[in-house]
Amino acid sequence: MTRRRGPTRKRRAASRLGVLVTVPFAEAQLERLRRVSSRLTVTQAKPESADYTAADVLYAVTLPRDLSRAPNLSWVQVHMAGVNGLYEHPIYANGAIALTTASGVHAATVAEYAMTTLLALAHRVPRMVEWQGKGIWPPDEQRWPLFVPTPVRGATLGVIGYGSIGRELARIAKTALGDAAGALPDEWFSPERLDALLARSDVVVMCAPLTRETHHMIGARALRAMKPTAYFINVGRGASVDEDALAQALKERRIAGAAVDVFAQEPPPSGHPLYAVDNVIVSPHVSGFVASYDDDCARLFAENLRRRLSGKPLLNLVDRAKGY
Repeated sequence: MTRRRGPTRKRRAASRLGVLVTVPFAEAQLERLRRVSSRLTVTQAKPESADYTAADVLYAVTLPRDLSRAPNLSWVQVHMAGVNGLYEHPIYANGAIALTTASGVHAATVAEYAMTTLLALAHRVPRMVEWQGKGIWPPDEQRWPLFVPTPVRGATLGVIGYGSIGRELARIAKTALGDAAGALPDEWFSPERLDALLARSDVVVMCAPLTRETHHMIGARALRAMKPTAYFINVGRGASVDEDALAQALKERRIAGAAVDVFAQEPPPSGHPLYAVDNVIVSPHVSGFVASYDDDCARLFAENLRRRLSGKPLLNLVDRAKGY
């Protein structure tokens, strides 16, 4: 009788997965990853001093450009939702390396920001803050025209980019239920019908990722298609909007107001035209801030590690042809 030999040391080693984390996850977050499976070897290092040679999987913000430093790398999960900043990176060009994102982690808080700024614009909150800063009460004859709100109930909301943020925004705006199936919109518009969506909407929220197709999607022509009573909110990417054209449209009151959280150049240069208009809320790319971000990202990464080990499709897998 021949005794069956067990797996060799080499085979056991091959069954393990080296996971390198180069973001400052806390120990509890690293332990969450280690608890996924005994097959994982999870290490943490700073990106500038990390040894990538044993990494099969990388979780990072900053990625190594020299791929010879990471000969075994087969999957990268980034700590952010967008990958437009990686278009020229060697890892983006290497289709053999799977690329996933943190898309959806901050969808709720970004959608809440959009609703917050909409209500602030509609109820003249910036004007209230302005009078508060003066330390005086507006004269009675000015209170009515200055502070009459724009009705929000019954308004038409146009969402450009119906991903995780757009779906959460629809949930808040229309129903208490989620919208995983994309069933909430009353009408769908293809990119070729953008002007029709803009003309119909009382509020337009840009949620789309930045791709070659969405660069300057909202320019002078698109803004002319909007109602003069409409509001525009950008929580997507700054370069999807022609910022000079938006500032001019606001200055000329061709739209009622805007809220802008993202810019083509961040921080925007001194003297940026959007700082010079009074019907815009400008914020320093904070709509996605949430105290639980790292915890939520670690939870998402842990789920993707389980999927990788079990052969299931990864969540938030980037389609390089589409750019997101």
